[in-house]
Amino acid sequence: QVQLVESGGGLVQPGGSLRLSCAASGNIFSIYVMKWYRQAPGNQREWVATITRAATTTYADSVKGRFAISRETVNMLYLQMNSLNPEDTAVYYCNADHSRGRSWGQGTQVTVSS
Repeated sequence: QVQLVESGGGLVQPGGSLRLSCAASGNIFSIYVMKWYRQAPGNQREWVATITRAATTTYADSVKGRFAISRETVNMLYLQMNSLNPEDTAVYYCNADHSRGRSWGQGTQVTVSS
């Protein structure tokens, strides 16, 4: 029903910024909530941020004030990441809740290191 592809990950120094993108395709008009998750090696996947159809946003405490989730169009999700630190190193995944269930992207690697 919905396919997601993340991009924009890479290597960044502590204190730097990255902007992740998630392109949605398929039955995109059935999406009512989109989220960003992340997973570091050996860790469980954790929730990062949510944006609703009405553009209401929520964030994990660990990223509040540093990350911003936005949905520029119905098929394009973003995560602006500022003031990055090594604890932000992880594979970042976008997620879409829609009328037929939940879809995930393949992930994009973000590495914060000097």
